[in-house]
Amino acid sequence: MAVVEDRFMQFHPVHGVNVRLDNSETQATRVESFANGVCFSKHALFPGEIFLVEIEDKELGWCGHLRIGLTAHDPERLDIVPEYSLPDLVDLGNSWVFAITRNHNKVVEESQAGGEAGGRVLAEERLVNSNHGAFFTKSHLHIENVRIPRDKLVGRSRPGRFSHILDDLYKTNALPPTARRSRIGVLFVTRGQGIADMHIVINGEDMGACAKGIPTQKPLYAVVDVFAATKCVQIVQVEYGFSSLQTLCRKTIQKHIVHRMALDWLELPDLLKHYCKYE
Repeated sequence: MAVVEDRFMQFHPVHGVNVRLDNSETQATRVESFANGVCFSKHALFPGEIFLVEIEDKELGWCGHLRIGLTAHDPERLDIVPEYSLPDLVDLGNSWVFAITRNHNKVVEESQAGGEAGGRVLAEERLVNSNHGAFFTKSHLHIENVRIPRDKLVGRSRPGRFSHILDDLYKTNALPPTARRSRIGVLFVTRGQGIADMHIVINGEDMGACAKGIPTQKPLYAVVDVFAATKCVQIVQVEYGFSSLQTLCRKTIQKHIVHRMALDWLELPDLLKHYCKYE
């Protein structure tokens, strides 16, 4: 099992001209237009290390959403940051970027008749359906030989006043990939002989190997394109070590609950209920 050390993640100071970073360099906001929002991780990623962001704000009126991936280009050495990650950055070579859409993101392997392996396709399956009834999930996400704590990976919707009546998502807490508070991450897993596969994780679910055979001779940086309807993203720090006492208590309570609405029926302090519901 690959071991990943905790490291504080930040955005690189080199980014698109329409991007503004906060003082901590963990929040990226596109302040104008719909393009020139390409950002990079401050440091190259280690194998199995996820670069995870949460969608903080959206902007209506634009077509398209967040794009995420990897690049072997050192941001410091770019003559100019490309206007778009797709196709501009990819056209430079040694870059692999995946467009996040509302309904179809998961890459699956299809087999043809006779046992021959088919090509990779984008499966149109809603995460709402795939996660239905699975609000409380296993503690870790396993991708090949990588083990990532799932607690930070899953985006959580904020319940509204009438959520229990109108919104089935309140029960399962499954968010569409492009919604506010949705969490999207990228990582690569080594396959031996100097190559790796890129994986995208959306709200705790592995979308599969979105790019295969990536050379690892050069350092790989995360790419986050704050594009079109995606206005602002915030880096989520992932802890790979032992779970905190708070997290262990929450997991113990969740084991006895069918869905998070049922937490309101327990005789627990409100702050603890909110924590268990990820609010």
